Amino acid sequence: MNKRMFGLKKQAKEISRERIEILFNEAKKAKNPETAKRYVQLARKISTRTKTKMPASFKIQFCKKCNAYLVPGKSCTIRTRNKKIVYTCLACNARKIVPFAREKAQEAKQKHLAH
Repeated sequence: MNKRMFGLKKQAKEISRERIEILFNEAKKAKNPETAKRYVQLARKISTRTKTKMPASFKIQFCKKCNAYLVPGKSCTIRTRNKKIVYTCLACNARKIVPFAREKAQEAKQKHLAH
């Protein structure tokens, strides 16, 4: 692969990140849940097609099973259990479990390895 092709791929990934961000902002503004769901579907399709990683902040905002945009209290419930955050989609009852203090756990692990 020559330098020109590498530059084009890099540029395509930057454009796809921008579009993913725009779609999530539009999903946030959307009043109709079906419209928000469609924006999430398009963002995921762009991400997979261009092999661009979706930012972690966006991964939390949608249900991987039904692509619903998760709004706390309206389309999902959020609970804490055993140092984990549990997001439950109200459309399909899928659960997403996220460690509660990931940064603190990583800092403690690094300190432990340093000593």
